Amino acid sequence: MEKMLRMDESIFEMVSRHPEVVEIMVELGFKDIAKPGMLQTAGRFMTLSKGIKLKKMDLGTVKLAFELKGFEIMK
Repeated sequence: MEKMLRMDESIFEMVSRHPEVVEIMVELGFKDIAKPGMLQTAGRFMTLSKGIKLKKMDLGTVKLAFELKGFEIMK
């Protein structure tokens, strides 16, 4: 897989490199990321690992959703 994401990088950084991350995250339930200004504010300090804990999501489900879109998630 060519597209790699790290659990501890900010959502803003992820989306800056791979804009399609927003769509995947919205499909997973991170709907707030699509709100205007959210990416530029909370997205700068929110990480994927923090979001998963906050939303009480299953890490395996999140990883699988990204893998199906061609991403690999690193620790």
